[in-house]
Amino acid sequence: MRKFLAGLFMLILISATGISQTKTEWFPSGLNIKPFTANILEARDGVSYLTNADKLRLDIGTSTDIYRISNDNSVLSFGADLFTFTRLRSENNFRFPVETIDYFFGLNSGYKIIDGDNEYGFRFRFSHISAHLVDGRFDKSIGDWMNNYPPFVYSREFFELLPFYQINTFRVYAGMTYLIHVIPDGIGKEIYQAGFDYYFTFFPVKSIVPFAADDFKLSQIGSYFGNNIFMAGIKFGTYNRKGFKIYYSYTSGKSIHGELYNLFESYSSIGFNFDL
Repeated sequence: MRKFLAGLFMLILISATGISQTKTEWFPSGLNIKPFTANILEARDGVSYLTNADKLRLDIGTSTDIYRISNDNSVLSFGADLFTFTRLRSENNFRFPVETIDYFFGLNSGYKIIDGDNEYGFRFRFSHISAHLVDGRFDKSIGDWMNNYPPFVYSREFFELLPFYQINTFRVYAGMTYLIHVIPDGIGKEIYQAGFDYYFTFFPVKSIVPFAADDFKLSQIGSYFGNNIFMAGIKFGTYNRKGFKIYYSYTSGKSIHGELYNLFESYSSIGFNFDL
């Protein structure tokens, strides 16, 4: 699998010179492959409140296309992702101690073919994640970490391949992630993923776009288990360009945060974010 994914990445690089080059751009505006709406591993800028856990999630980051080659019906891009997603605890007097933070950075390549109002293609990423407990999880009154849960080294490097097909504003995708290195031991090397996002552009006010999305991952820690994130909300702005989202989401499965990876969580959240 590792050789296959490495070979695929090299094929993408080589194919850059094979597209009929009608236009090339360095640091173009927008993204060739828009983030998959309900996927947690996407760059976002926003905040969400976990309604039944009295906690916040803070997302800070960016994803950018560095180089893009396009013609009348296809686009090939190369870019980078850098972002964090952080858990904070909500306390009185507007205090939000930071409990844990996950860092994500890596390279990506996206290719899509445009067929009228429809598109299909894939996004390929080579990325790194590391996670860390922060001082908000340390209980000074007892001089120890909360719930007897001390920090440990959590790190992984991986390849991700997500093919997609989009019909107008409805997009489905399915693919997999292969972990080439992971700490701690006991985490399965392969993650299978599928999902969709749909933007209801028939709403009478064109700058108000309701949407729904879902992302499901099948992972392994000993036995296989599922993680699911459902989202629904309203985007202000054009559906496939920069804008502002207000949303509800429901998350279930093992924690999205690396330092809590073996804990089962189920919660609703209400939040907002700015689309890239």
